[in-house]
Amino acid sequence: MSAKVWLIGAGPGDPELLTLKAVRALGEAEVVLIDDLVNPAVLEHCPQARVIGVGKRGGCRSTPQEFIHRLMLRYARQGKCVARLKGGDPCIFGRGSEEADWLAAHGVASEIVNGITAGLAGATACGIPLTLRGLARGVTLVTAHTQDDSSPDWAALARSGTTLVVYMGVAKLAEIQEGLLTGGMATSTPVAMIENASLPWQRECRSILGNMPQDADTFQLRSPAILVIGQVVAAAEQRDAPLALTA
Repeated sequence: MSAKVWLIGAGPGDPELLTLKAVRALGEAEVVLIDDLVNPAVLEHCPQARVIGVGKRGGCRSTPQEFIHRLMLRYARQGKCVARLKGGDPCIFGRGSEEADWLAAHGVASEIVNGITAGLAGATACGIPLTLRGLARGVTLVTAHTQDDSSPDWAALARSGTTLVVYMGVAKLAEIQEGLLTGGMATSTPVAMIENASLPWQRECRSILGNMPQDADTFQLRSPAILVIGQVVAAAEQRDAPLALTA
């Protein structure tokens, strides 16, 4: 007998950003497989469930993906309702689609529950609109960390005319800077580096592309963090600036 596996996005950290559907699914779960970046406060919605940590963090010892697959399959075949609880959104650098495909290939039904991704929540918390009429016609979400250790085409992204939101880029700031400058992006392009998006201890460093690695080093930027690169960062700075008083 196989039960459903819920692939749930827990959002970037603030437990109030969890969706109602995620709360309902957690309330039904008998087993919860939880990632490291999920705020433990989210577990208040599933006191009935067995909770198993399956952490995956860059630069740290991680639970093998194959083992996570086997855990989901084992409990689903026992007829249990399983929740795979991920930070952010399952389908934005979260392997949600890969896990859904693997489960389907093994005869197990699944359903993805979207979560708010860190790039959106972090930018909003800092007053940054990722798109802005007349200034930013789109937004591109990109990861600096890939499975085969290849790099995105930063030069092409520089020419895209969109706001760039870079995930997992703290260790590759110099590479990102060089690629974007090579693509023609101005050294004066505003940058926001946002650490621990949406949490009470969120920190933000404002910089420009030409100074980004140095400013990050001075700020002691640490993962998890996202980078927002584009003129929308300057728009937020203008909004936050004090009004000039006239006689």
